[in-house]
Amino acid sequence: MNCFCTSQTASNDQCCGAHELCSFSGSLDDVKSTPIYVQSVYDAVRFNLQGMKTVQGLTFTPAIPCGYTVSRIIDIRCKKVFDPCNANDCSNLTLDMETGISGAYFVNDCNGVVETIGPDGVPSEKILFADTSSCDDTGCGTPVFGTQNVRMWGDIVVYIDLAVCDNCGRETTMTVCAEVSIAPAANPLVLTNFFELCMPSTTNSAVMPRLTELSNAAFTCRLATNNAARDMCVGPNGEITANLIIAICVACEKKIVVPVQLCVLTTGFAEAPLQEDSAGIINCPGLFPERTDNRNNSRSCASTSNTCVTNPCCDPCGPPPSDDCGCGCNDFTPPQCR
Repeated sequence: MNCFCTSQTASNDQCCGAHELCSFSGSLDDVKSTPIYVQSVYDAVRFNLQGMKTVQGLTFTPAIPCGYTVSRIIDIRCKKVFDPCNANDCSNLTLDMETGISGAYFVNDCNGVVETIGPDGVPSEKILFADTSSCDDTGCGTPVFGTQNVRMWGDIVVYIDLAVCDNCGRETTMTVCAEVSIAPAANPLVLTNFFELCMPSTTNSAVMPRLTELSNAAFTCRLATNNAARDMCVGPNGEITANLIIAICVACEKKIVVPVQLCVLTTGFAEAPLQEDSAGIINCPGLFPERTDNRNNSRSCASTSNTCVTNPCCDPCGPPPSDDCGCGCNDFTPPQCR
């Protein structure tokens, strides 16, 4: 039982599953159209950059206990270093992308390249400009070529899961680890690639297109020659050293995006489930305003004059009705038709 009074089993007490925020009953009566203002991806390209690093005589901790020997290696794994208390720590594994383009220009001001706020909430989109008139006349996009340099620095942590035996032949498992520097910040590892993107019109749009970039790095570790007898050494005090090869793969994606207004189909706002039920205790406010157009509003927003016009007995171009029909039309002289 956790602090929210929900039961937990041994299989999921350390993990969780996200709440289902959207649902669809299967009936099209629940679907409505709504306009949204978002960024549309006009073109994108993805590529993988690969590298390798060798490590000789890497010392792992802790040392194996006295009287134990290593019987086999169960697994070798690694993870990136990141200190959430200090995002600028040089040990944090960091990727920095340096992009040069040909066929277009990055918009600059007195402070350098102009960057706008992206979906990630930080300045991550560079405004592009090019003379696209020749391709606009043919209904096509304008090609943009570029060079991508990915600079990487920081550390990773390597873990080795070992099976060790004592003097009586009883086997147990233990994990040793060591921190490896991929590259220092002053001399980063650089991976290079070339790309081509298709840029939309800059004249037939209220806003200019932007270039945004995404990247992520993954690492795979193994023994240098895949032989524990050659690549791993156990010292007299139980300290372990090993020779490793670290394979590096960086996935990059570049997009040209433009803010657009789209009409989409929706079943309504996504609502998170209540963690505590406060029904009947207090009236809680909503998080999003309701739509105010007549199609999505059950209450009529029309004025009283519109109500009179739609009344079948209130024809402004016809003779006055014999009775008032409850709308007040007999209170005024009907206008003359032209």
